[in-house]
Amino acid sequence: MARYDASSAECLVFTYKEGLMSAAAHDLKLKISSWSMNVDVAAGTLEATFEAGSIRYVTAMKDGRDNPSAFGIDARRIEKSINKDVLKTRKHPRIQFTATELRADGEGFSVAGRLTLNGVTRTISAVITRTGGRLEATVRLHQPDFGIKPFSALLGALKIKPAVDVRISVPAP
Repeated sequence: MARYDASSAECLVFTYKEGLMSAAAHDLKLKISSWSMNVDVAAGTLEATFEAGSIRYVTAMKDGRDNPSAFGIDARRIEKSINKDVLKTRKHPRIQFTATELRADGEGFSVAGRLTLNGVTRTISAVITRTGGRLEATVRLHQPDFGIKPFSALLGALKIKPAVDVRISVPAP
C-alpha cells in the first residue's frame, strides 16, 4: 500500500474568473496543504481525505500560466472567503474520496468513486496518467453539484466560474 500526503505529493485547485469585471480579476492557483491518500493497486482501493480549511493561495494565473506579478491580491482575504463563504469549512471540515473502481489503463490508471464535498456525495471519475516520474489526475468539479455557490462580488460583475479543476500529482512507484 502506498501512502501520500502534502509532504510527498501535491493537490492544486484552479479557479477561473468571469463576469463584466473579469478583466480586472485573476484566475487563481490554490493548494490543499493538509491531505492524505492511501492506494493499494493490487486490492483496487484508493481513499483520500482533504482538510477543507487547509486551502491556501499560491499565485494568480493568466492564460493558464503563473502570474506572480499580479497586483491587488489579498491572499488572506481569498482564503477567508473560501473557508467562510464558499466551502463553509466549520460545518464541512473534510472532503472525502473513496474509489469504487481502480484499474490499470496503459501506463496509468482509471479511477471512479464517491466524492463527499460540502456534505454532498457525487460519483466522479478520472484518468491517472504517467508524466515523467509522477502520476497525475485532473478532475473538473462543478461547484453547484455539491451545493456550493461560486464566489461572486460587485453584484455579480465579478465571479468565479462554477467549474474548478483539481489536480493531484504523486510520485510514480
